[in-house]
Amino acid sequence: MRTAADQSVQNTGANRVTISDVSDALGLTKSTVSRALNDYPDIAEGTRLRVRRMAEKMGYNPLSFAQAIRTGLTRSVGLVIQMADHDAHRPFLAEFLAGVSQGASAEGWTLTLAAANDPDHTLETFSSMIRDRKVDGFIIPRTLVHDDRIELLRRKRIPFVLFGRTADPTDCAWFDLLGEDAMQDAVRRLAALGHSRIGFINGGLQYNYAALRRDGFLLGMQEAGLEADAHLMGDDAVTIAEGRLEALRMLRLPAPPTAIVCAVDMAALGVYRAAAECGLVIGSDLSTLSYDGTPDGAHATPPLSTYAVNFTRSGSTLSSLLIRRIRGEDPQDLRETEQAVFLDRGSAGPPALTSGEIAGRVAQHAA
Repeated sequence: MRTAADQSVQNTGANRVTISDVSDALGLTKSTVSRALNDYPDIAEGTRLRVRRMAEKMGYNPLSFAQAIRTGLTRSVGLVIQMADHDAHRPFLAEFLAGVSQGASAEGWTLTLAAANDPDHTLETFSSMIRDRKVDGFIIPRTLVHDDRIELLRRKRIPFVLFGRTADPTDCAWFDLLGEDAMQDAVRRLAALGHSRIGFINGGLQYNYAALRRDGFLLGMQEAGLEADAHLMGDDAVTIAEGRLEALRMLRLPAPPTAIVCAVDMAALGVYRAAAECGLVIGSDLSTLSYDGTPDGAHATPPLSTYAVNFTRSGSTLSSLLIRRIRGEDPQDLRETEQAVFLDRGSAGPPALTSGEIAGRVAQHAA
């Protein structure tokens, strides 16, 4: 004997599964099923999950427009990718988007994605999506020290959650990796290997992570009892080319570093190129540690040792936090951080050359 659920599972096309079909299958009222699907607080969690599972099994899909009228929600999270960002085309973007989509889908929500070419276009895109009521809130990736996206959403009273932190935390919920702890740990590891001349190549100073990672590096140097030489510190390197130039500048100093910590993997891959130009071998003559865990680093020779981020889990967590904020939770209760995972792949080891010997090797190679 076929149940109502069995019958409804086969309904397609003109025989669209309705809320009545779901309520009949469960023996619940239409009102209870509707309130469970729309996350009303008077519905027990067990009932809500039972209704969602049955609705998914039967292939029930609400008419989004009608649902938006009833609840005032589109049940969609928004994400605007800034194509000018240095990592907008990186492989981990796909992992991040998959995580955001998975996190939204777990709650019966969807992801609405848009792209913008520059900061002005970004704000226009946000405004358009808000005006057209395409989403209920936004995930803001790659946060800036002073972020116009945040200011816009504050003014419009639109819920948002940050992938990162920002200078003014007012009304901000976030999920972030503790990059400052990674930089501190990188110095600790290098000092334990015997390095004392340690350089630091930071990312773009407009990004909030840059100041945090710089502070982590400096704290690591202080804890190790080492001098942070201003000549061995550089900023605004987010590409291979920029990392190469900063590394070459440091290696051509009279007292170059024996190890370099980088705030982003792409800059570290630039260190590889600079080392090759100077006749140095990464992992012995010159050590480097970095942050991001990009696939590119795994294919370097030797593979880049880095602090890796689980971008899929990050995306899923951000979706969950945003939906909770849209449902009314205080943003101060929606702030989560976690540690990046160190991948020791062989790009750092005990110094085979002193700082003076590196200077001599570089000079000889340039002659």
